[in-house]
Amino acid sequence: MPPQEDEQHQQLLANRLLEESAYEYSDKVHIIGVDEETNDDDFIKTPPFSWKKLWAFTGPGFLMSIAFLDPGNLEGDLQAGAIAGYSLVWLLFWATAMGLLVQLLAARLGVATSRHLAELCRDEYPKWARLLLWVMTELALIGADIQEVIGSAIAIKILSRGFLPLWSGVVITALDCFIFLFLENYGVRKLEALFAVLIAVMAVSFAWMFGETKPNGVELLVGMVVPKLSSNTIKQAVGIVGCVIMPHNVFLHSALVQSRDIDNRKIGRVREALRYYSIESTVALAISFIINLFVTTVFAKSFYGSSIANSIGLENAGQYLQEKYGGGAFPILYIWAIGLLAAGQSSTITGTYAGQFIMGGFLHMRLKKWQRALITRSCAIFPTLIVALAFDTSEKSLDVLNEWLNVLQSVQIPFAVIPLLCLVSREEIMGVFKIGATLKVISWLVAALVMLINGYLLMDSLSFAVSGVLLTSVVVAFTCGYVAFIVYLISRGITTPNWFVKNKSIASIDK
Repeated sequence: MPPQEDEQHQQLLANRLLEESAYEYSDKVHIIGVDEETNDDDFIKTPPFSWKKLWAFTGPGFLMSIAFLDPGNLEGDLQAGAIAGYSLVWLLFWATAMGLLVQLLAARLGVATSRHLAELCRDEYPKWARLLLWVMTELALIGADIQEVIGSAIAIKILSRGFLPLWSGVVITALDCFIFLFLENYGVRKLEALFAVLIAVMAVSFAWMFGETKPNGVELLVGMVVPKLSSNTIKQAVGIVGCVIMPHNVFLHSALVQSRDIDNRKIGRVREALRYYSIESTVALAISFIINLFVTTVFAKSFYGSSIANSIGLENAGQYLQEKYGGGAFPILYIWAIGLLAAGQSSTITGTYAGQFIMGGFLHMRLKKWQRALITRSCAIFPTLIVALAFDTSEKSLDVLNEWLNVLQSVQIPFAVIPLLCLVSREEIMGVFKIGATLKVISWLVAALVMLINGYLLMDSLSFAVSGVLLTSVVVAFTCGYVAFIVYLISRGITTPNWFVKNKSIASIDK
């Protein structure tokens, strides 16, 4: 590197030390020196593959995969199985693949820039736009957290045989914030180990159910390889695709990858990190796909074509399974509840984690970890308590609420995906790690497809709920503003903001 660029590079590093970081240096997992005999001074060369390094990088992808296994996704899985049978298994696979693409782009952004998406959005957009983005993201996070906490509360109610009402389960689940804070003080790897255990609990629980119900292997294989979609299953198909990209999870993954201390001064080291993160994220989402597949096929085998297929939800699913398959040595009702509890607990903790990065990034808040966690947890728990008290005795109303929460999250997707795609496409931000033309086209097509599908979900929901001139006028006005903001974000991505011209990323300088 020429002396002038080296001096500029060192200045950037010094400036970055003064900024807030997703992780303190002492909290990071140190990669440099792992399975290396000598210190390689080559800036371009990518070190050879190492199983020890892969293990050291393993963790962020599994935390990210929790969002693909939250109670909202499980409810979409069971409803798809009960109503559509095995016919949407192929869509579940490709929806997971689309989600993987978006998450890999989020990881790429975080590694190449050493900053996460919320921080970059804060510097990219004017104050009014970034505040609006923050509000939208927080709304999506609250909607997801309500589903996750309610899912945990339902599981606690089942396991306590109805002794603990829904609202008390919400209070118990809220205490996971303190578990999170306790484990975070002992290092990132301890927290990642907790999530590994919870994913394992889900895998064992739903695999047990798969073994108990014995789904049809031939029909499962046909559903996997033969695309099939009918007018009767379009709503379930939209639900499957709509659940794969959760706005807060995009922000979260771009921050999680910074938990590893890599030498960002060297292009080869950044490439190495991206390679390992790609492998572990792919493995993590492959496991999440298998778990989702277990749930879908169990309910396809058990209730497809039955008179109760359209009435199955999270709260009554276990009871219906119990009535069909009986008790046994370990009742299937409690197996279902244990898996649901693991899904709810893990996803609500990652929601707290994501909330810290989102709030700190957008608002540049310099608060202690426990203060940020308490604020983000409170934002979700109070609405959830209200929901639990209002819907505790009504399964049908709870299912309707869940559908509207899905709508709330789906309309926020553009406000995570569009900034992400605009940022990873820019050379002045990503340097040599900007995405190429082919990947850029594919990414925008995937994003457009997901947004169109979620737009269909929104229009379908509003068509049944909106009536009257006044309410229709309000909805039309909000829709116009919503579309105008999306157009603004896309058009903003076409131009180069002055901030990034003055503050090029490390990857750009290394080039």
